[in-house]
Amino acid sequence: MVFQKVHRARPDAEPDLSAVAAVAPSPAPGADAGVRTGPKDRADLGPRLDGVRLVMINWRDPWQSAAGGAEEYAWRISRHLAERGAIVTFLTSREPHQARVETRDGIVIRRMGGRFTVYPRVMAWLALWRREYQLAFDCMNGIPFLSRLVLRRGTRVVSIVHHVHDLQFNAYFSPPLAWLGRFVESAVASRVYRRCTTVTVSESSRRAMRDKLGWRAPIEIVHNGGLPGAGPLDGASESPAHPFPAVVSLGRLVVQKRVSRVVDLARRLREAHPGLRVHIIGRGPEGAPLAERIERDGTGDRVVLHGFLPEEDKNGVLSSCHLHVTASEFEGWGLTVIEAARLGVPTVAYDVDGLRDSVRDGETGWLVREGEDLADVVDRALKELSDPGRAEEVRRACRAWASRFTWEASGARMTRIVARELGLPGGTAPDTPGTPEDPGTTGVPRTAAGRKAAR
Repeated sequence: MVFQKVHRARPDAEPDLSAVAAVAPSPAPGADAGVRTGPKDRADLGPRLDGVRLVMINWRDPWQSAAGGAEEYAWRISRHLAERGAIVTFLTSREPHQARVETRDGIVIRRMGGRFTVYPRVMAWLALWRREYQLAFDCMNGIPFLSRLVLRRGTRVVSIVHHVHDLQFNAYFSPPLAWLGRFVESAVASRVYRRCTTVTVSESSRRAMRDKLGWRAPIEIVHNGGLPGAGPLDGASESPAHPFPAVVSLGRLVVQKRVSRVVDLARRLREAHPGLRVHIIGRGPEGAPLAERIERDGTGDRVVLHGFLPEEDKNGVLSSCHLHVTASEFEGWGLTVIEAARLGVPTVAYDVDGLRDSVRDGETGWLVREGEDLADVVDRALKELSDPGRAEEVRRACRAWASRFTWEASGARMTRIVARELGLPGGTAPDTPGTPEDPGTTGVPRTAAGRKAAR
């Protein structure tokens, strides 16, 4: 095995983008990462990390068929760190069509193992090359890579946890395996990483880690940025193109997203909103069951399953609708919520970890509280949006809220954390829970309605 220390991007080596999930489009080389670049809007990119050797360990990469928000996050952060001069290796699993080693945007991608075998394979590889890295990002998608156990004592480890996976284990595994997953996520991981700085993406995820996992390590917040190609952030809002009302759901079609509840809106709100149209954007294993459900309910004239759409087409459908609806039972943050908001589209979501942070209740959307019904809240939201003045107010609030989240700011925040961990100039001070700082640094400032929503 030859360890590739010099990272050079190959302009002729574009990946196959056809397998990327709708929620996490593959970042193209040279993309502006969805940030505004006017002179007054240029953000501090963080300190230089020239020559610092880093490894990003993530379950998947953005080009895999089941990639989602966690992969978008890991890749965007990796790109920013590489742009600041770091030598970055992206360590992940491999799908059959993928190369074992390749370089993208100056980042060496090393793929090994499958869905579960990636864990022992990565540990063995890290043990072999343990002296090559100064810092490792260990992304925990429910099951940790336990890199702290095989790397040198002097190698810094930063754990990245998007959300607590307790309910997700229940959705996918039998009770004994679900219990084992929760045990590893809580008792094992919290002990292994107890002296490692941890990064999460929202205040509610930080609270859940403390309360549910008994997480002992310091936890910092680095928010998700905004997805590219989401349209302008300034200027007058334009009304959606579809006749009122039209709702849309964006994301992977998997069990925990509960997209069937959004599809059912066409049937349940037929009388209250006779012209209602429901658009579903995304793909996944739940696609076929959803199609069968639509045929069984006779709602094929009211529900459109778009599947995966190219970025421009996806934004066209999204911006043409009046309301975005997500029925997910848990999220780390809510990338699709912010993606919709950048286009002036508010969201109805359940009042659960992550989503209660990305949706400002009564301002950029509506939260479904405990005891409330999704259809009732969607009905209430559509009635509010039927007033042109109220609809314009909400659209402007959505765009203003979404404009505060950029990958540039998130990358700069992570760069400062790296500098602090390694004792380099430009490191940031430790995060303070509840501090009302700007997005991308610590907590998110809230209005009175937002503070009420967080309780």
